[in-house]
Amino acid sequence: MNKDVLTFGVEEEFFVVDRAGHLAPAGDAVVDAADDDEEQGELQQELTLSQAESATGICTTHDEAERQLTTMRAELAQAAARRGCRLLPSGSAPLAETSLPAITPNPRYERMSEHFGATARTSHTCGCHVHIAVPDRETGIRVINHVRPFLPALLTVTANSAICDGYDTGYASWRYQQWNRWPSAGSPPLFTSLDHYESIVDAWLRAGAILDRAMVYWDVRLSEKQPTVEFRLGDVAATPGEAVLLGVLIRGLVGTILATEEDPSPLSNEVLRAQIWRASREGISGRCPHFRTGDLAPASDVLDDVVTFAAGALEETGDLDLVRDGCDRLAAEGSGADRQRARFEKRRRAEDVVDLLAVRPAPCSKA
Repeated sequence: MNKDVLTFGVEEEFFVVDRAGHLAPAGDAVVDAADDDEEQGELQQELTLSQAESATGICTTHDEAERQLTTMRAELAQAAARRGCRLLPSGSAPLAETSLPAITPNPRYERMSEHFGATARTSHTCGCHVHIAVPDRETGIRVINHVRPFLPALLTVTANSAICDGYDTGYASWRYQQWNRWPSAGSPPLFTSLDHYESIVDAWLRAGAILDRAMVYWDVRLSEKQPTVEFRLGDVAATPGEAVLLGVLIRGLVGTILATEEDPSPLSNEVLRAQIWRASREGISGRCPHFRTGDLAPASDVLDDVVTFAAGALEETGDLDLVRDGCDRLAAEGSGADRQRARFEKRRRAEDVVDLLAVRPAPCSKA
């Protein structure tokens, strides 16, 4: 493998639910009790007490990323089990709740809850975020501009929120619709420069639409903490393997983009928003706008064309076979959303979806 290979990392958000599948205010206790091995990634608290988050370290290979994600899921699940709870990788909460989830007692989260009201209290979702290393922020802007047409296809890979509040939403990624209630969320515009990016962020801050720079919630953004471009549009994946598939496919796209001298697509943000809506509606089993033409095609075919586009970079990092196999599996078996829907349709019980997705605890744990 090329020693200059792009490094990457994956963050995953989870719900903490009780035995019946309802949101449980135990996320902070679960994170504190889990075995947080820095060599295997980092565990973190989230906005609500019914959530927990994991983040890999800096990864070079897909095996490394999958090992860390699998370990952290199992450790969190074990810590949850010791408190009579379960860890749930679902983009939206499957069961209907009788009360809003409690906000994690953290000054920043409490300020967000007070300032944004019901948006903060009702937009409880779990996503999958992929970080790709870039040499500087100007390069990051270039990546964002070029990757925009691929966002609809990328959303279909981990779509995993068909069942929410006890019913079938009709969407593969209902989480994407919920998340876009935040004023800074959604697809990024085509930036003319880094100054253009910064001017929008500054205007949001002055308007009070965000409280700090960490609240820039575009589907792809410049990270404020690491020298990376952060992809934020995916649902938390049903399995670690699907999260890794998304991560290395994005890395392949970024590697391909960095090697091109072509100008980015002039795709307008109004059109891109509509295209991503379509992808969130139908997922991998439906139709998706093609990144070259904008015309609808089977989403699995569009994803195959994305892989072909990035094949050179994927082969260089040793990911091509894994990505092709993963995309073939998605085409044959569907994404997490399809599996959620199939399980729900058997008895019309959202509890069955929880049973399907809940992570098995680690057989041995220090938690």
